[in-house]
Amino acid sequence: MTGRSTSRHPRTHPVLLTVLLLTLGVQLVGASSEFDPYKILGVGRSASQPEIKRAYKNLAKEWHPDKNKDPKAEDMFIKVSKSYEILSNEERRSNFDRYGQMDENQPFGQSQQQQGFRGFHNSFYFDESFFHFPRSRDFADSKYLLHHAQFNSDVLPDSHKRPYLIKVTSEWCFACIHIEPVWKETVQELEPLGIGIGIVDLGYERRLANQLGAHRAPSIIGLVNGRVTFFHQAVVREHLRQFIEDLLPQKLVEKVTDNNYQAFLDNWHAENKPSILLFDQVPFAPLMFKLTAFAFRDYVRFGYVDQGDTQNNRILWQFNINTYAPTMLLFKEDTEKPVDIIQARGMKRQIMDEFVSNNKFLQVPRLVNQQLFDELCPVKQFHRRRKYCVLLITGEDQTFLPGNKAFLAFASTNSKEVLRFAYVYQRHQQPLCQALLHNQAAASPQVVILERRSQAGRVLFRSVSGGWNGSEEDKYRLHEQLEILQKDPTYLTSDTTLPTLNNEMAPIFIIQWINAAYDYILQVYDDLLYSNWREMMPILSLIFSALFILFGTVIIQAFSEPGESKPRTPKPKEQPQTEDDASSRANTTSRPPKKDFVEVTELTDLTYTSNLVKLRPGHINVVLVLTNASKTALLRKFAKEVFSFSGTQNLHFSFLNADKHNHWMPSLLHSTSAMQDQGRDEDEESSDYSGHVLALNGHKKYFCLFRPVFTGDDPNDSSSETSFSSDNRRKSRSRSRSSSHSRSRSHSREDGAGGKRGSSRATSIDVHHKLDRLGLWMERLMEGTLPRLQVPAWPILDEATNNLSAES
Repeated sequence: MTGRSTSRHPRTHPVLLTVLLLTLGVQLVGASSEFDPYKILGVGRSASQPEIKRAYKNLAKEWHPDKNKDPKAEDMFIKVSKSYEILSNEERRSNFDRYGQMDENQPFGQSQQQQGFRGFHNSFYFDESFFHFPRSRDFADSKYLLHHAQFNSDVLPDSHKRPYLIKVTSEWCFACIHIEPVWKETVQELEPLGIGIGIVDLGYERRLANQLGAHRAPSIIGLVNGRVTFFHQAVVREHLRQFIEDLLPQKLVEKVTDNNYQAFLDNWHAENKPSILLFDQVPFAPLMFKLTAFAFRDYVRFGYVDQGDTQNNRILWQFNINTYAPTMLLFKEDTEKPVDIIQARGMKRQIMDEFVSNNKFLQVPRLVNQQLFDELCPVKQFHRRRKYCVLLITGEDQTFLPGNKAFLAFASTNSKEVLRFAYVYQRHQQPLCQALLHNQAAASPQVVILERRSQAGRVLFRSVSGGWNGSEEDKYRLHEQLEILQKDPTYLTSDTTLPTLNNEMAPIFIIQWINAAYDYILQVYDDLLYSNWREMMPILSLIFSALFILFGTVIIQAFSEPGESKPRTPKPKEQPQTEDDASSRANTTSRPPKKDFVEVTELTDLTYTSNLVKLRPGHINVVLVLTNASKTALLRKFAKEVFSFSGTQNLHFSFLNADKHNHWMPSLLHSTSAMQDQGRDEDEESSDYSGHVLALNGHKKYFCLFRPVFTGDDPNDSSSETSFSSDNRRKSRSRSRSSSHSRSRSHSREDGAGGKRGSSRATSIDVHHKLDRLGLWMERLMEGTLPRLQVPAWPILDEATNNLSAES
């Protein structure tokens, strides 16, 4: 019964399967088309980058899961972030506008059409499965892939805040597979500490690899402060960790003991920075603490205390440190009592960063550069609350010290979110002080309340009358004016434009020059110490050859007699060039190929769509039609004829097996209007299409056709000498020359579109003669003088699919 029921309905199962697949395909297309980053962000397709960024900030704030308790908030926040990731990058945005939704694993700047050519560009002489060993990339590595634009815009500036560990790999690198387990373990250990991870593929990011100086795989690179350093030791997790630690600046964390801790804390005034002390049981500062110090080195000073050292008992007793867990203390102007403290056994990088970020400034910092001024006194924005900067203009002499301390005490007792207290030395920042004091030198310290209105330096301000001496009356007057200001923002009546602040912490020129010279010497030393001598052999060979020629000439001249002369040997008489030699030499010298092989791939059901139907605009695929019997001979001849054109970027070379797809060529020729207008002789010609070559433009839907043309004897074939007489050979050569000279007037020989003589002779041409004039046809193809045959649509390659569509 089972056998009968299976044989009774043999046709219903393919139909049901086809309907099911079509329904599933429609659902998948509909699901993929639902995601539109423009609709999610609420912007038009012509929106500028500031508009996209503004829309993203508003939506991210609205749908953030911490602020929005809607169950759909998290999904919406992910969609908003993904949309901004696509539209903020011009290459991704352009690819989305052209091709729609992109793959999750698809890197920046690589469209779906380029994905289709991935196997095409990685093949050898022929794209056979025997030669092609693509290594499937791990899904976890896709998020670490770096690209040239992304590296220069994001990674390079970010390397001044955190180090990066970059692996250079390739799909053809078998040594990369060997180090893969160690690399994964290292990434799992170092990435939670805040170290950036990157992967560069030599096959797709050759430009970025050249910028990094990485010319072979595998290579491991460290990037700190924009400087590239190569890893030259054995690939072990401990070595990679030490490699990153050695790249960090040496004096990030100062070792603090009982002898120097007071001097370390008192140095806040000279450095104008808060101080952080980490207490732990290990002899040296942990890597995570060093990475935090590297990220905030411009704001905070870092020190480390070893709790196991007996020389640190006094500092442990003074601050009552618990020796069972790591402890961090933060000090500002008061060195006797910490402002903030944190203690935890499993201290994480995120906790450290948040702890330091909330205490980056002193209670009353000194304005020493424009960057500090911008962060302390930000420009007023409409979506933010007003913030006022209370600025004390004073001096650095001892006579100003009581007033400065009184201002610090006032700021400590009146600290509010809308008020920022700071001071500035009049002698160091004269342009700023003159703009606020109306070009008058202040004999006594002055207090100015200001509000920044623009990045260009425009501020509203008001000077506190009576100056500042630190008395109780001055404190009461300042407190009264601050209360009035918070009730009436129009209390600031003066308007001016402030100049850019002088950078008081910038090193002098000689120090900068010494640091740059030191870095350069270290780089040269590292290159000489770890040079790849195999790559240096050509340079060394050139140097020794030049020295040998120089000293050899000197020695010969020293030992030779003055009147001695040697007879010159006559040059061998040059043989006359033949016409074939001249043409072959012209072809090899006029257009040197960029590659030493020809990439030829077969048109199959998998490669047909990407290599023809969705071929990129401006690209042409040159396809050779062959059979199983003529495959070897025609491919060898085809590669020889098109070799000089293989360096052209917009030309691709493929072959089509007529035995597998015998309906494709007739369908293509009958679909063109030019072929339908020809006579019956064309319809009665042989159906053997082996040796035909087509230049297919998939985007504009036209092709140029080359038919096999008889050109005479094969000079390499010895049998031709006995088959024809000398008169026949001269006649055939004269016909060949006359046809080549007159090809500008008649295209019957090259394009194969007209001329019944050429088509009738094509059936009797040997296999190795069919592509004799393909080189001349390729030259006319590059010149754009070949006739173009338009097609309404490209035929379907799969005959079964074509028959099924015809029946339906």
